[in-house]
Formats: sequence, C-alpha cells, structure tokens
Amino acid sequence: MAFPRSLIVIPARLASTRLPRKLLLGETGKSVLQHTYESAARARHPARILVAADHDEIADEVRRFGGQVEMTRIDCASGTDRVAEVAGRHPDYDIVVNVQGDEPEIEPDAIDLAVTMLLESPEAVMSTLATPIRTREKLDDPACVKVVVDSGGRAMYFSRSPIPHARTWRDSLLDDNPPHFLQHLGLYAYRREFLLKIADLPQSDSEKLESLEQLRVLSLGYPIRVGIVPAAARGIDTLSDYQAFVNRVRGH
Repeated sequence: MAFPRSLIVIPARLASTRLPRKLLLGETGKSVLQHTYESAARARHPARILVAADHDEIADEVRRFGGQVEMTRIDCASGTDRVAEVAGRHPDYDIVVNVQGDEPEIEPDAIDLAVTMLLESPEAVMSTLATPIRTREKLDDPACVKVVVDSGGRAMYFSRSPIPHARTWRDSLLDDNPPHFLQHLGLYAYRREFLLKIADLPQSDSEKLESLEQLRVLSLGYPIRVGIVPAAARGIDTLSDYQAFVNRVRGH
C-alpha cells in the first residue's frame, strides 16, 4: 500500500561536467532519466514521482515517456535546492525523497527503506543510506564519503577521511560483520518542512572543510537516520560508466 504523504523528486540538469547531457543518453532504447524514473516508480511507499527539470529538453523527454515534470530555476545552487523548489509547491506531502537522475539502477527497496525510517523515527528530520566498505582502496578514497552510525541508527559523522580510524590495522577488519566501515550513499528522504529551510541554515565549519552538505544538519543537532543496504546502486558519471550500464541492460 502506498503511503499517500510521501513524494519522490528527481532533480535533473541538462548540463553535466564529466559526461555532457548524460540524462538524455539513450543507447538502450530509453534515456538514462527514463530508466531512473521507472526504477524509482517501482518503490511501494511514495505516492507520486516528479522530475525537477532545469531545461525544456529535460522536460520534453519526461513528457515523451509519460512521466510528470515541473520546471525549476536554472540557477539552483544544488540538487537539494531544486528538490526543495518543487517540494514547496506540494504541501500535501510530508516526506520528500531525493533520487539522483543518474542512478538508473536504483533499488526501489532502498527508497522504501529511506521513507520507512522517517515514519518510524519521528525525531529524525532526514534519512539516508549506507553500504559496507570491503576494500582498503575505497576506505582511503576521499571521493568515497564515509559515515559512522550510533547504536540507534543515527549518523554520528560523515567524512571523506577513513572513519572510524583503526589504531591497529589488520586487513580482516574489512571482512567483519557487522561492518566497521560504511560508505554513505547519496539518497535522501526529508521531512518537507525541514527540506524547505535547509538552504537558509548556516554552513558549519566542518561542512566547508569537507564539502559535505549533510554536516550542516548534524552540526545544528538535527538527527539523521541511516539505513544499511547490501550494495550501492551504480550511478553514471563517465562514458565508461554508461557503456557498462548499456552492456548490463543488453545482457553482455
């Protein structure tokens, strides 16, 4: 049964630094954006899904495949701001899920988990996801954002550094269960009222240093719930990412 008060918003920009116009690539017979939309639409909890578009070409593509789209300002500072702009028009939804447009293999169950955590945790203003880190390379990679979670499933800190730091290292730490090291995944669910005020909250020093927006939330004392999923959805950042996705779709 769908929860009538939750909404998925997919922020979709035409421009992309590493792979131009990636959301419109369509070698599989469907655009990346359509694949993402259809995957997200299989989530059971949210009652509606919208694309927040910054360009007519994006909006035309969504209408072509039968999706729902709303235009946003071209100069939104971030995807979160784009999602908030759309959410501001829909006061009948309590929870808003931000699904990145370049994740065509997003798991519907992951979206449902993010919504469920907010339904079960009235004190949390946001929820997000993480997955175990099982290689030293990923643990040491600053592009892989790490999160430490407390016993109640709330985020304690996010960092580009390896956290928690093992004072005495042994490779078997990467294999332990429950896992010691968690990679933060960029799927968020927000309480709508909180989402609308995030942009006006002051940046924390840690946010500026790490360039991680979620640290603004923690620094002000707001709880973020973190759900653990087995693996990360494979997003598309580069041409090789896209070709690998095409091959998976074609069964190669």
